[in-house]
Amino acid sequence: MSKRMYPFYFIAVALGFYVVFAVVPSLMGLYYSLTDWSSFTREINFVGLDNFKTIFSKDENYMHGIQNTLVFTVSTIVLKTVFGLLLAVLVNKGIKFKNLHRVILFMPSIIPMLVVGIIFKSVFEPQYGLINEALRAVGLEQWTQHWLTDIRWAFKSIIAVDVWKGAGYIMVILLAGLQAVPHSYYEAADIDGAGAWMKFKQITLPLLMPSLTVTTVLNLLYGLKVFDTVYVLTNGGPGYATEVVYTQVFSQFTLGSYGVGTALITVLFIAMAALGYFAVRLMSREEQTG
Repeated sequence: MSKRMYPFYFIAVALGFYVVFAVVPSLMGLYYSLTDWSSFTREINFVGLDNFKTIFSKDENYMHGIQNTLVFTVSTIVLKTVFGLLLAVLVNKGIKFKNLHRVILFMPSIIPMLVVGIIFKSVFEPQYGLINEALRAVGLEQWTQHWLTDIRWAFKSIIAVDVWKGAGYIMVILLAGLQAVPHSYYEAADIDGAGAWMKFKQITLPLLMPSLTVTTVLNLLYGLKVFDTVYVLTNGGPGYATEVVYTQVFSQFTLGSYGVGTALITVLFIAMAALGYFAVRLMSREEQTG
């Protein structure tokens, strides 16, 4: 009996902290999402699913925030994976100063989001910003935009900034996966006369699936709970054009509507758990079949 219990001692403390600081608050949050908890009264009454009905009501703006969150998540997963993989392949080649290139490409991912926001607010500034000035310099003034205040471009600009900041981080993970692929596989493919695309499709991509699974799940979890990028650049504006779930949660807690805010977090938690599970299952299946 003591031998069977012995491994449990190693995780008992960590498990205790996890239960106290993760499981218990989650259960409390689930309970409070079913109440009218607010800053306007000390009474907390059970209201059932009323908060969730409010969230999914057509008369409210919450569905727009959920939709934006999903669009942001899918877009950044695809773009960061594509650019991260492209950069990983490039810096994995025998180029000069490849370690320097890796450091430069990775640096944006460690810059604090507040600093990134300040930089890109200047870059996107419509009158003297770098992008519009560059477009004017090459005679494309008709392409200049109010990048962060135009409804058509604000959300796209946020996605572009997030891809710029996160692609280097994805590159590092995929680069580790690329370097784990045995070089003998490529030598055998060369003997068989396989071209670059065939080697990538038949060797690199299947053996990179474990790394792609990790990056996809990380991007998925980050995208669904994005807050800082939106808050720093637009604070959900113009109007409600760039609202996401967490900016709405922030607004509800600021207004004192704690029950609705907690219900929004609960919806997001369920979505993260479900999508994360199916993403891992799908990509693990592809990894096995590949």
